[in-house]
Amino acid sequence: MSALAARALGTGRLDLLPLRVEHAEEMAAVLSDPALHTFIGGTPDTPGALRSRYQRLAAGSPDPTVSWLNWVIRLRAESCLTGTVQATVSPSGQGPVAEIAWVVGTPWQGRGIATEAARELVDWLGSQPVHTVIAHIHPKHRASAAVAAAAGLSPTDAWHDGEITWRRSVGRVIHGSP
Repeated sequence: MSALAARALGTGRLDLLPLRVEHAEEMAAVLSDPALHTFIGGTPDTPGALRSRYQRLAAGSPDPTVSWLNWVIRLRAESCLTGTVQATVSPSGQGPVAEIAWVVGTPWQGRGIATEAARELVDWLGSQPVHTVIAHIHPKHRASAAVAAAAGLSPTDAWHDGEITWRRSVGRVIHGSP
């Protein structure tokens, strides 16, 4: 599997822009609400810490078989960033698997932004050499479960670090994949 690269994507209301270090300052404000960490733990990053993280992400995975794909979500009507979506694509026995995640800043929640962005991400991944999309969601995080369901993922019986694994097949089985 060759490395995938994030490219600009769009929906009716949103631009999904490949993550750049320059996004850190605005994104630190977007992600500054401690409530965003209720289910994932940790605390909001400072602009400097976020800039360092974005530099690592932009450099890409040190493993050439793994692709780190990261986007910021821009709400066109308000000309502002509202969150992120991401996918880590890795090889598996059935073909490449994309592990996805999303976060939308508190002021923009409840407006369908995460759902719209996640659907676009999953649709795009289905056009790439990806077999399966998964997400790990805290069992009490109803909003993220609703986003996953709207993007076509279904809960499984599998757990990962205290979270339920949601899954959707998007591609064909690639025989001979590692």
